Amino acid sequence: MSRDHRLSRMLHVLIHMGQADKASTSQEIAAMLNTHPVVVRRTMAGLRDQGYVMSEKGHGGGWRLTRPLDQITLLDVHRALEPGALFAIGPSRDSPDCLVERAVNASMADAFARAEAVLIDALRGRTLADIVADMPQAPHCEEEGRSRGHTP
Repeated sequence: MSRDHRLSRMLHVLIHMGQADKASTSQEIAAMLNTHPVVVRRTMAGLRDQGYVMSEKGHGGGWRLTRPLDQITLLDVHRALEPGALFAIGPSRDSPDCLVERAVNASMADAFARAEAVLIDALRGRTLADIVADMPQAPHCEEEGRSRGHTP
């Protein structure tokens, strides 16, 4: 079962962007995430459409935040990424007429709804600036990552 890493990856990128004094190109972001610039542009488009980033063309261009880190919540980013279901597990649909399957699905649906509400509330209550504030005061990945090939 594959996991969707887009939220954590984009939080990483946005924090770097918020700390940078220049625009970040799709190529720079792609190198940071070990992906292709086209994937970056597609992902950033959702954030742009929601007003969290903007793109500048030409020399010195790239992606920039449109607001400070303390004005972007984790829920904002999650929603801008057009997510699917929050949880990879879900109800079975093998035997829709089976009373046991129905009971199991009803029980699971309630548990998932409660868990999703807790997660959404946690994402809503945390900003990108909160993540930065929680970071240790050690070198960031630009400095410590050079030896591992990590580029911001």
